[in-house]
Amino acid sequence: MPIVTYTSHDGAVTSVEAGIGQSVMQAAVQHGVRGILGECGGVLSCATCHVFVDEADLSRVGPPGDMENELLDGAATDRTPRSRLACQIKMREDLDGLRVELPEHQE
Repeated sequence: MPIVTYTSHDGAVTSVEAGIGQSVMQAAVQHGVRGILGECGGVLSCATCHVFVDEADLSRVGPPGDMENELLDGAATDRTPRSRLACQIKMREDLDGLRVELPEHQE
């Protein structure tokens, strides 16, 4: 299974296995990664799974869609060019080693 590495705002690093097709948000919640709330359960309505994709992984992940872009504009932490919602990044074998950083707060 591919590995996702989450780096919290305070520098704590957590790496977890994620199933193929599982979202980065689902993997975080399943493994108790602090800093990803996922209040809406991944239905693209809350922006509480905001992450910053590592610069080296941006091309592999791809850009956000229109709905995701709208939600990112209202995220609790200002968006950056690396911002994505973790619920919209579905794991694939070629995303093994994906690294994301968590914002200071989600609400």
